[in-house]
Amino acid sequence: MKKRILLIPLILLLAMSLTAMGCPPVPEEVVQPAPAPVDPLEEAIVPMALSIGTGGVGGIYFPYGGGVAEIITDHVPGLTATAEVTGASVANVRLLMAGEIELGMATAGVVYTAFHGKGPFVGEEMPALRALFHPYPSFFHLVTLEGSGIYSVADMVGRRISIGAPGSGTEVMTVDVLTALGYSLDDFIVSRLSFAEQVTALRDGVIDVGAWQVGFPTSSIIDLATTHDIRIIPLSPEEQAKVIAAHPYYHADAVPAGGYRGVDEPVPTVGVGNLFVVHEDMQYRAVYEILKAVYENLDFLRKVHVAAELTRLETGAISPIPLHPGAERFFRDRGIID
Repeated sequence: MKKRILLIPLILLLAMSLTAMGCPPVPEEVVQPAPAPVDPLEEAIVPMALSIGTGGVGGIYFPYGGGVAEIITDHVPGLTATAEVTGASVANVRLLMAGEIELGMATAGVVYTAFHGKGPFVGEEMPALRALFHPYPSFFHLVTLEGSGIYSVADMVGRRISIGAPGSGTEVMTVDVLTALGYSLDDFIVSRLSFAEQVTALRDGVIDVGAWQVGFPTSSIIDLATTHDIRIIPLSPEEQAKVIAAHPYYHADAVPAGGYRGVDEPVPTVGVGNLFVVHEDMQYRAVYEILKAVYENLDFLRKVHVAAELTRLETGAISPIPLHPGAERFFRDRGIID
């Protein structure tokens, strides 16, 4: 027992000797501090050429999109942009998701259905679609000529109508409106024409009614009204309510008076917002700088097209789908969203 007791001091003495001879103790684990997050606004913009999907030359999308393209080219270093003539809303979201354009213009209804895979996008759900900003609202116009005998949607049954270009927001909205009112396309003799083609077809008596889903005023209807007396077919309050009940992204509105020759009183109709959309992968800094340039150059944009009078910072974040993170940051920095 005594020998064992004597061994304990010897062991302690040996341990102290080894330490004194320079044998290091077992080091404690060193925890590295987490790197500070990098503000994406400090990232350099990757230089690139952007294509903006707009619509036909007779509508508002093309000149408005051209104005935005010019602002980007002139005011966002590293980026150039070009407005492209396309089939408009439906075509634009498909082109965007296919990587064939970088920005697109589309109605809120089309964007909503694309994001959720509904309507014309069944089986094509597009969760990567993101909103850039809301530029202005559009109004639904059903245009006929004086003398056609058409004063209401009911009067259109059996008549020759154009529901807009294939793949356009006009086509989608026209079908939405007519079906919400209890009609089928089989109730009409249907064509699918661009805005410019509708003007020619109305003038030549090829169709009785043309549909426009467009901002106000639009050059193609102005052009038609300079040579012919036109009538915009109204929607009754009951018809407006039916459309909105079926499609809540539409709202009751009226085509303003005075924009077209002979249209001297507001015409009740339904309206819908428009959006610039991008892919969720678009560079954060590029999105932020594009929005900054657009809102700092609204005076220029309003000279391009009168529809930009309705382009306001306060309404820019209105969207039925998520904003791109760069857009969200832009509107949050300016107190538009929380």
